[in-house]
Amino acid sequence: MTIPFRADQVGSLLRPDSLIAARGEAREGRLSSAGLRAREDEAIREVIARQESIGLAAVTDGEFRREWWHLDFLKQLEGVTLRENPGPKFGGTAVQPPIATVSGKVRYARPIMVEDFQFLKGATRRVAKLTIPSPSMLHLRGGRNAISREVYPDLDEFWSDVAAAYRQAIAAFAAAGCAYLQLDDVGFAYLGDERFRDSCRRNGDDPATLPRRYVDTINAALAARPPGLAVTLHTCHGNFRSSWATEGGYDLVAEALFRSDLDGFFMEFDSERSGTFEPLRMLPRDKRVVLGLVTTKVGEIESEDEILHRIDAAAKRVPLENLCLSPQCGFSSHETGNKLSHDDQWRKLELIVRVARRVWGTAA
Repeated sequence: MTIPFRADQVGSLLRPDSLIAARGEAREGRLSSAGLRAREDEAIREVIARQESIGLAAVTDGEFRREWWHLDFLKQLEGVTLRENPGPKFGGTAVQPPIATVSGKVRYARPIMVEDFQFLKGATRRVAKLTIPSPSMLHLRGGRNAISREVYPDLDEFWSDVAAAYRQAIAAFAAAGCAYLQLDDVGFAYLGDERFRDSCRRNGDDPATLPRRYVDTINAALAARPPGLAVTLHTCHGNFRSSWATEGGYDLVAEALFRSDLDGFFMEFDSERSGTFEPLRMLPRDKRVVLGLVTTKVGEIESEDEILHRIDAAAKRVPLENLCLSPQCGFSSHETGNKLSHDDQWRKLELIVRVARRVWGTAA
């Protein structure tokens, strides 16, 4: 078994109407936490069965227990609070995701999402894939200005604490039987955008040093990972209600990114906003890149021939055996989801499986 798989997915899936309704009832106090979890369990079992039926080798819980792809995990770390996002903004929507801020020492004080993973693993015979935000998501949005200078006058101590917290989290998931962990980290894509780099400077950071800093922290977090646990990273330009936050290629970050101790890299390539395949030439021979060629932002189904053409183009920079295929992001980074239908979502995932079998002879 080689992770990532030839046909893979980023993780989040559109929530069924019944689950959205249940979460609304819970917020209004008309459904208990136990009642909500039972409804989530039912929806997750159904979405697992659908993933299995189309031939995906790795299945997720669709992030059905979360409101946001990242904040539900980050806010459970000790020392982390949420506040309004000052920018950059997602276009086309008035609602904006909050950002994580650090107001105390960062600690992994209790299990986070371990029970959620155990349910997923127990509900499938396929590989249970877990997605969590990367360590850098505690820094990226607000930068130095979102990390208390009283608590952390020296950022080296902050990064050391973050890595230690993630080592504990990773160990807990591994102990629960996790074999496939994905770190979601928009930073490596965002840092290709000059507007965002200006934002980093305003936040008190040097964008030229951040890729290496993020990679060093990821590597420190993975330092004690047990054998049998594959870890990948996904990056994109943001994906909130079918909008995005940044644009730019991977030229400025690829060298640092590919030096990380990760097994594979999910990279957005569904449009010109992510640049060319040229930076992939730096990929080590023992790593895989998962080409995010199928968009989750609109319902229009991609041409199979065009995807094949783009895989061929990528294979001029990276050997074909080092490539895989996936959507460019999840379908629902927030519980409200992107602007496409459930049928569109499944047709796109079926397309990925079909193309993978045509190119590599297998979806696994």
